[in-house]
Amino acid sequence: MRLFVVARHGQSLFNVDKIVNGDPELDRGLSEQGIDEAQRLGSQIAALPLDLVAISPFPRALQTANIALDGREVPHLVDDDLGDVRIGELEGKTLDDYRNAPAHSNRKERFPGGESLDEAGLRYVSAFERLLAREEQTTLVVCHEIPVRYLANGASGSDDLNTPFRFIANAEPYLFDEKSLGRAVARIRELASA
Repeated sequence: MRLFVVARHGQSLFNVDKIVNGDPELDRGLSEQGIDEAQRLGSQIAALPLDLVAISPFPRALQTANIALDGREVPHLVDDDLGDVRIGELEGKTLDDYRNAPAHSNRKERFPGGESLDEAGLRYVSAFERLLAREEQTTLVVCHEIPVRYLANGASGSDDLNTPFRFIANAEPYLFDEKSLGRAVARIRELASA
């Protein structure tokens, strides 16, 4: 059975400051708590024989993966499509600014100078379809809150990519076999394309 372990990165310095970041070049990495969370993730996956780690291009994701791997020799695959939502002009603004933006409540509307949540969802679909097309038995994926939430809700067959799972904890593993990941990806594509 193929296994996909999908996790959000550990708490970032931007999370602490309640600042949004959609540009990997501006990422400031993990907080001390985020480092602890990544170590906890490592202990949770220590017994798994990992064949691949797929990561977002954001340093907070790479840092989480490398801490969790704790020196294990696992091939890395950086996939830009696993990156956080491209928020354009909201870069560096507060979390409240992000939540108050019309694009936050309307998945079809683009963030000014960025992408829509549906466009991000379809980007995540592409990344996970590429992973499904590979042959590794066990893959760790470290990315961001929204793709993990969309996968969890998509796998459950929800009609809303944001429910029933609304909160995705930092560095908590979500497990998918090949069938459930495929189901989640198909559901995200369906809802993001509607």
